[in-house]
Amino acid sequence: MSAGRARETGEIFGPRMTLFADVLSVGVCTALVSLPVVTLPAALSTACAVLRGAREDQPVTAGRYLTTLRQRLRAGDLAAGALFLTGALLLWADLALARAGLPGAPLFAIVAAAIGAYAAVVGLRACGRPESLTGWRAAVGGAARDSVRDVGGSGLVLLAVAAAVLCAWMLLPLAFLAPGPLALALTAVDVRMPHRPEG
Repeated sequence: MSAGRARETGEIFGPRMTLFADVLSVGVCTALVSLPVVTLPAALSTACAVLRGAREDQPVTAGRYLTTLRQRLRAGDLAAGALFLTGALLLWADLALARAGLPGAPLFAIVAAAIGAYAAVVGLRACGRPESLTGWRAAVGGAARDSVRDVGGSGLVLLAVAAAVLCAWMLLPLAFLAPGPLALALTAVDVRMPHRPEG
C-alpha cells in the first residue's frame, strides 16, 4: 500500500489521511448504491474490491468504485441481495414472535439471534473475499469455512458491524459514511488470513 510513502514538501495531509478520505468517499457511494437494499451485497463487495486494490497502488476513488460496480453488476448479485433481504425479514419476524410471548421465547430468541449472527458473519466475510466479484457460491463457501477456522476474524467482523450501527445510531448522517470503514474492516479481516494468496 502506498500509505507508507513519506509526505512530500508542501503536502498538507499524508498518504494515510488521503486513504482515510478515499475510504469515506467509497463509503458514501456504497451507501447510495445500497439504498434499494437488494444491491447491498454487490455494493459492499465492490467497496471491498476497490479497497483491496490499494495494496497494488490502484486508486481508491468513487470513479473506480462506480466503474467496478458497472462491470460486475449481474443477476447473481441481485439474487444475493434478495436472499439477504429475505433472511433479514425472516430474522425480524422470528424475533417479533419471540417478543409476542411464544412458549419457550427466550431460548427461541437466543437460537434465532445466534443463527442470524452467523449468517451475517458469513455474508459479510463473503463480501470481503475477491471471489465475490465473479461468483457468490465460491465466496460464500470460503467465507463459511473462514468463519469457523478464524473465530477471531469473525469476532472482528461483528465488532465492525456493531461500530457501524452505533455510529449510525448516534448521528444519522454517519450512516452514509459507515459502509466505507466497514468495507475496510472486512477487507482487512480477509487479507490477514494466512492461507489467502496475495492480490
